[in-house]
Amino acid sequence: MVERIDRDSVVAFRLASHHLDVRLGEDELLAAAARCGVQDSPSGSALLAFHARVEGVTADVVEAALRDRSMLLTWSMRGAPYYLPAADADVYTTGVLPVTEDARRHFVQGVGEAVDRLDLTIAEVVDIVTGATREVLSGRQLAIDELGAEVAERVEPELTAQQRRVWNEEGPYAKGQTIGEAVVHFCVRLLALQRTVCFAPRAENKAPFVLTEEWFDGPLETAEPETSRAELLRRYLRSYGPSDRAGFAAWLGVRVGDIDPWWSQLEDELVEVDFDGTAWILAADLGTLRTASRPTGARMLPPRDPYTQLRDRETIVGSAHRRQVWRTAGAPGTVLADGEIIGTWRGRKRGRKLHVEFEVFQTFTPLSSERRKALVAEAESLAPLRDVSMVSVEFTD
Repeated sequence: MVERIDRDSVVAFRLASHHLDVRLGEDELLAAAARCGVQDSPSGSALLAFHARVEGVTADVVEAALRDRSMLLTWSMRGAPYYLPAADADVYTTGVLPVTEDARRHFVQGVGEAVDRLDLTIAEVVDIVTGATREVLSGRQLAIDELGAEVAERVEPELTAQQRRVWNEEGPYAKGQTIGEAVVHFCVRLLALQRTVCFAPRAENKAPFVLTEEWFDGPLETAEPETSRAELLRRYLRSYGPSDRAGFAAWLGVRVGDIDPWWSQLEDELVEVDFDGTAWILAADLGTLRTASRPTGARMLPPRDPYTQLRDRETIVGSAHRRQVWRTAGAPGTVLADGEIIGTWRGRKRGRKLHVEFEVFQTFTPLSSERRKALVAEAESLAPLRDVSMVSVEFTD
């Protein structure tokens, strides 16, 4: 008989998996990133996500991890930028890379029409762009626009006359940008998963690309693609389980029909449970799931925090408030109190002052004095992260 799992157990299990029950020690930044990566989109949100999980985090601590090469910043799931432990690079690059031509087209949605007009496949375009990127980036650091322009120029002589005409047309993606430059931009996401390129630390408000082997003074350790894909799915299920194929596909950035290369490898490790329908969890985690208990305390999570990247959103936010949390543009942060998302927050910086506004869902009002004090303390702890000397707090019910 399939075991029924209740919502409270699932929420508690996931919070603990995301290190949102007890903050990790100051030397455990990499452990926070290892679980499921930490997305840095919008830019700077990763610092807040680390702060919610690790004691004593500052921008200097995160940048130091990049500069000493223990941390990697690169495009990963859904083509988004992620902070990852360098030791786990294969899991979040090779392990993410879609296997088939169709799956890669879906992963870099928007490039299909241009590739078709060039009469090339994604694989062929990536091969051409890879060689040109190695030549252009050798010994250099370039932001995406500069990289796209130079690589597109380098690729052009390798194309036929008809392909060059298409390559040099102004495309539909950005004013003044050629189709060739746009194709390079799309392909760089796949080059990151092939570990040809990664990000160097930001400079002058830009995130420059470098050749990964140059940045790390040699190739990173790698595993067989099948091994990397299997480990990626394990980490997903430990962070977002119980889940199903559709949830994993959406988190990864491919279609449900494309995930068999990941899912089929782990079938012997999975156990089916009933959680709002059929779902799966790692058999090794079932005991932890049954006994998980809800944490106490408050956390301020940024937009697109790893915890809120789960696909069964109804598990953590009621239907009346989901549109407040998940917005395509201008999404707020979320407020976590005693294991529940109770509202949203926004911060506005003016000079050396930061004003934080908490908007609490009506379900959780009025707030107890203990919760208010915990949230005020959490807001005040953002001061060094935002380089301010004063934090003011406002509650909107």
